[in-house]
Amino acid sequence: VQLQASGGGLAQAGGSLRLSCAASGRTNTYGWFRRAPGKEREFVATINRFGGSLYYAGSVKGRFTISTDNAQNTVYLQMNGLKSDDTVVYYCAAGRSMLSGTDYYIQGRYDYWGQGTQVTVSS
Repeated sequence: VQLQASGGGLAQAGGSLRLSCAASGRTNTYGWFRRAPGKEREFVATINRFGGSLYYAGSVKGRFTISTDNAQNTVYLQMNGLKSDDTVVYYCAAGRSMLSGTDYYIQGRYDYWGQGTQVTVSS
């Protein structure tokens, strides 16, 4: 399965962007991660292909919304209320397994990764 992410770019603080990630085949779990320069990649949000099992990192909860179009094998990340701290590279990921509440944030549980897409928030 290949993942193709798109939708990154430049936004003003307080503004919005929507990331998309299209999978070439069916998977059971989708996730978004991000990495700032010099830091480790961190979990952002996850969802299963039926639109359930939604989990968010505390830093984005209430501002970001993950959703999926199961028929199109596509996952979205709607990012509202953008902050300068959101200026990082975002990665979509997908897993063959249905992840649970104990492992959704573990990068090794995701089998496929897309290329990163840069998001830059200007103040």
